[in-house]
Amino acid sequence: MRAQMNRKTARVNRWGLAVVGLVLTILGGLALARALGAFPGSWSAGTPIAGGDVAGFFAGASPWIWWAVALVAIVIALLALRWLFVQGRRQAHGVVRVERSPAGVTEVAAGGMADAVATDAAAGPSVLNADADVSGPAPHVRLRMAADEKAPMAELTGHLSTVTLAHLRDALERDHVPVVARVSLEPSPSQHRMVR
Repeated sequence: MRAQMNRKTARVNRWGLAVVGLVLTILGGLALARALGAFPGSWSAGTPIAGGDVAGFFAGASPWIWWAVALVAIVIALLALRWLFVQGRRQAHGVVRVERSPAGVTEVAAGGMADAVATDAAAGPSVLNADADVSGPAPHVRLRMAADEKAPMAELTGHLSTVTLAHLRDALERDHVPVVARVSLEPSPSQHRMVR
């Protein structure tokens, strides 16, 4: 399930970047063609891009228009920063240190540990799907789940505490592992979910 969600995210990212790149390429090509004089008449290189009506609107508009432009620019910048942050967070790779002793250090691949946590969480009776990331030599787990909105929350939290987190603590031989779980509630699918 985790690999399927990662493939879906990668596909959305590729399409988003392709569309943005295509739009910017077209705009750049139009600007270059205009500068080289490829367009005759009112779109020639000697005429301003913003004609009299547009220039008059911005010149005569009250200062609120510039606040609106600044607000839109800030929103776009924040969305871009969030996208970059999510890309870095989802690419959590490396190893998890399980045990350190005079004989050496025991380490486990973070991806394998994340897959095991996601599989345990997805086996819950009300969970529709689950995805997990494990990062750092001292493990820190981020768990994302979609659960049936009609299922009791006690059932979900009970499964997490008695199965998922218990297996994780046993595997790492630790009494405490920091876990951040984000649960989104969704309508149950029309067909019965397959039991794993």
